[in-house]
Amino acid sequence: MKRKRIVVMGFMGSCPIAGVIWQHVHYIVGLQRLGHEVYYIEDSARIPYNAETFDTSNDFSYATKLLGRLANEFGFKNRWSFCARYLPKLPTQGLSLRKIRQLYKSADAILNVCGAQEFNDDLLASNRVLYVESDPGVEQIKVDQCVQSTIDYLRGHHALFTFGENVGTKQFPVPAHGLHWLPTRQPIVTDLWRTQRPPPSGAIVTSVANWSTSGLKDITWRGEKYLWSKSREFIRFVNAPKAAGETLELATDIKDEKTRTKFSSAGWRFRSPHDLSVNYWGYRDYIRRSKAEFTVAKDQYVRLNTAWFSDRSACYLAAGRPVVTQETGFTKIYGHHGGLFGFRKLPEIAEALREINANYRRHSRAAREIAREFFEAEKVLASLLDRAGL
Repeated sequence: MKRKRIVVMGFMGSCPIAGVIWQHVHYIVGLQRLGHEVYYIEDSARIPYNAETFDTSNDFSYATKLLGRLANEFGFKNRWSFCARYLPKLPTQGLSLRKIRQLYKSADAILNVCGAQEFNDDLLASNRVLYVESDPGVEQIKVDQCVQSTIDYLRGHHALFTFGENVGTKQFPVPAHGLHWLPTRQPIVTDLWRTQRPPPSGAIVTSVANWSTSGLKDITWRGEKYLWSKSREFIRFVNAPKAAGETLELATDIKDEKTRTKFSSAGWRFRSPHDLSVNYWGYRDYIRRSKAEFTVAKDQYVRLNTAWFSDRSACYLAAGRPVVTQETGFTKIYGHHGGLFGFRKLPEIAEALREINANYRRHSRAAREIAREFFEAEKVLASLLDRAGL
């Protein structure tokens, strides 16, 4: 592929939690390995979050310190910028605002990762902005409900990509209304997760999750409410440890004591997620030290049959850690030969974990093979750029 100048836009500085950081790093490193000239830009009116103080403020020093460190570690030194568009004089750290404007005009492609970047007058100078949606459902419903601001925003992009691989097909119930949705998935630089060692003795099945994000993107469509949260789905399968005869560990915060007690009584173990959120290398090590992952999907992804798949679960696969996760329609694409199990009912969880324990080495190899075949960053991103017509 001919070398291109590509700008990745996202929010790993303003929302510096480990899962978000890795999500963006995979795009940057994957595009670099394809031979492209890659820049990372944050240019948003979003107020940044400090993962150490748990506070949001106009101070962007934590964000820029983090971005500078990531740039040194992952090869985009002198190719990043943070523009505090929420402040009147648009102060920047890293590349200057003049250079940002030049990049918008000269870039062969600008990737709007997670659809987190709003348009501004400077960005509108480009007609090569690619929308990469990680959370399918809400935007499609808003289009069906004729929300003009959403329609205009989506149509401002050169191409629309989504992790909901059923979106725009007959398997997805929300009409596309003329928008052309292209399936994609989270790119993973698999060798960053590879480990030559089996999980340590005593390793257990784990996952990391935000407990409740309902209210942020909950939406009602055709008389039914669709939740943007995993908490209800976890509660549905609270007895998974008892059914499987296996301890399950969840790195999350459950504030409600009654709910936490209910999970503990069912055989769940909890771990504080805060140090994992701040330390992206510690987050990686936590996944690589796990035996496998058990997790659920957000209500929206499940009931809308999106075929969405978790970027975190893809990291478990890349580490050679089998995954047992809630079915969203993804198994029609991958997950047929071990290493990855989709479930809809409680007994299927127990069956999957028994299969993994019966032949762990086989399922570990299969997990790694799925990651390399379906999520390898260079494959995913080469396909994305090709289908965008760039």
